[in-house]
Amino acid sequence: MDIAVLCESMMLIIFGCSWPANIHKSLTSKTTLGKSLVFEVLVVIGYLFGITAKIIIFNRTGEMQVSFWFYLLDILLVSTDIVLYFRNLQIDKKMGRI
Repeated sequence: MDIAVLCESMMLIIFGCSWPANIHKSLTSKTTLGKSLVFEVLVVIGYLFGITAKIIIFNRTGEMQVSFWFYLLDILLVSTDIVLYFRNLQIDKKMGRI
């Protein structure tokens, strides 16, 4: 494995480690207060650009880099937190917090 791909994969793994904590917070707090939907959407967009780059590299070389799978996992985690954001938004409205 190329050292650049290893470093990129490690970055994605470390970033990915933060999302389960965010998901847990969203599940237990049941509020959108302190959360930023814009931030999470921008993170997903950034990950989509990373995936696009991996697909371009695959089309050029025929090799799917391992970091591609970490991008997918991170998008899944962030998307889970986005879904919970909308659940919590409904709870906030019902509770009169917003």
